[in-house]
Amino acid sequence: MTAAESGGSVVRRILLGSQLRRLRETRGITREAAGYSIRASESKISRMELGRVSFKARDIEDLLTLYGVADEGERAALLGLAREANVAGWWHSFGDVLPGWFQTYIGLEGAASLIRIYEVQFVHGLLQTEAYAHAVVTRGQPEAPCAEVERRVALRLERQKVLVSERAPRFHAILDEAALRRPYGERSVMQGQLRHLIEISEQPNITLQVMPFSFGGHAGESGAFTMLSFPESDLSDVVFLEQLTSALYLDKREEVAQYERVMGRLQQDSPGPEESRDVLRGLLQLI
Repeated sequence: MTAAESGGSVVRRILLGSQLRRLRETRGITREAAGYSIRASESKISRMELGRVSFKARDIEDLLTLYGVADEGERAALLGLAREANVAGWWHSFGDVLPGWFQTYIGLEGAASLIRIYEVQFVHGLLQTEAYAHAVVTRGQPEAPCAEVERRVALRLERQKVLVSERAPRFHAILDEAALRRPYGERSVMQGQLRHLIEISEQPNITLQVMPFSFGGHAGESGAFTMLSFPESDLSDVVFLEQLTSALYLDKREEVAQYERVMGRLQQDSPGPEESRDVLRGLLQLI
C-alpha cells in the first residue's frame, strides 16, 4: 500500500466525520442524543465527527437512520466511505515508536497534494539523510536503546517515499539558516546532509528556500509549522504545529489564513531556489 493510499484513509475518515456532523446539525440533533442512539458518549460523537476514531458499520447505520437518511444510494456511499476510512495505514506497524497524536499527521502528509513547511531547529524529516536522521533521533532520545533509534529512523525514511511516489505532492520547504548551521552528527554527516539538500532541491516537485541570517527578523517569528493542502475540495487546509508531547491541527479558516500570510511573506523574503542552492554551497564550504 502506498503512502497516498493509506493516507487517503485518514482523509476519508475526516470527510465522513464532517458529513456526519453536517447531517446531525441539519436535523438539529445534539451530540448527546446522537451518542445515546449508538450507545456511546457525546465525546465519542465529537471524535467521530473530527475523524479521530475508526467507524463501526452498525454505528454509521444507526446514525444515518437517526439523521433521516433513507436513500439507499446515499447510505451505501457513506457506509463504503466508512469501510475505506478504516483501512490501516502502513505506519501502524511502527506503533511501538509512533505516538498516537502523530499518526494522524502521517496520514494527512501521505494524502496531501501540497506540503509547505517552515523549519528552524533542524532539517525537516522529509529531507533528512539517514545519517542525519540518526543523529537527530539520538540527540532527541539520548536514553533510547539502539533498536528503538533504528526503528525511528526507519519510520522517517519510509515517510520520505511520499516525495517520490507516483502521486507525489508538491513540496515547498523554507529552512531557516539556523537549521542548517546547527550541527547534528559529525562533520561528514552535515556535509552529506547539505549535499542531499542541493541535489533534492532540483527535483521538479520540490522547492527549497533558505531564510538567511542576513535578512534579520522575519515573518516566521512564531516558530516551525507545516501547511497541508488536499485534492479533495471538501477538505480544508490544515496547519500542523508539533509540540513535545502532542500536536495542534488547525483548520479554521481565519487561523489557516494567518499562516498562509506568514508563509507567503517567508517565500517572498527568502532567496529563490537557485540563490538558496548557492547559500547551501556556501555553507558546505564552511564545514
